[in-house]
Amino acid sequence: MDKTITVAVERFVKHPIYGKFIKRTTKLHAHDESNVCNEGDTVTVRECAPISKNKSWMLVDVVEKAGV
Repeated sequence: MDKTITVAVERFVKHPIYGKFIKRTTKLHAHDESNVCNEGDTVTVRECAPISKNKSWMLVDVVEKAGV
């Protein structure tokens, strides 16, 4: 998809029975108007009005470029 990035958001949740913290990942599709992102970049996104069926987030800033 052109002008679209997939962002993985990791969070830790506590298991309801065992109490162990588990890593959960959510994938978001975000709009990248100028196609500046590459795989492995750390980015900031914000929620916006729906752009397409799956895309409701927009790229705000590239915090850190991925090392080559």
